[in-house]
Amino acid sequence: MNLSYDEIRRIHRLEKDSSKLVEVEQQFYNDLHVFLTAEKEQYLNSLKDLSSTKSRDFANLKKMVEEIFAMRGKKILGRALIGSRTGDSDESHMAMQEKKLYVELVSLLKMHNHILDEIFESQESEKDLNTLSVQILSDIPGFVGADMNEYGPFEKGVVAVLPLKIAKLLLSRKLVEVKS
Repeated sequence: MNLSYDEIRRIHRLEKDSSKLVEVEQQFYNDLHVFLTAEKEQYLNSLKDLSSTKSRDFANLKKMVEEIFAMRGKKILGRALIGSRTGDSDESHMAMQEKKLYVELVSLLKMHNHILDEIFESQESEKDLNTLSVQILSDIPGFVGADMNEYGPFEKGVVAVLPLKIAKLLLSRKLVEVKS
């Protein structure tokens, strides 16, 4: 899809007027980058010609794009919050980059929700909330953590209780998943 100033204005208006994400192409941000690069070049050329109209147009375009980005970010965060609680995944109307953000947010929020689960599960026992139970997704050789303690080696499929910082590191590298 070739973006235009009018198409960006339309998306901006719809994002403002709706609580739902406006449908965009998978490559929306790639197309936006191409469009903005061309517009910026025209803007820089207009500075040489002392054209205030083109300068004003580019400033408005930049503001609209920043607002679209912020509005979509809030909507994706809201969806991720709901998805982390319900387990339902809704990636509809998202660009590729937004889908990646959504998946990572859901994962982080699930990990955060796990704290609450542990609080309710362990009212009688004193459970350490600075640890996390994780399932190993692939073999991990032994290593020394930032706390100078040795961890591992871990075999794929094993469930391990690790310090929160170590678990987060392994989660971010997709080597483990939170075990409920």
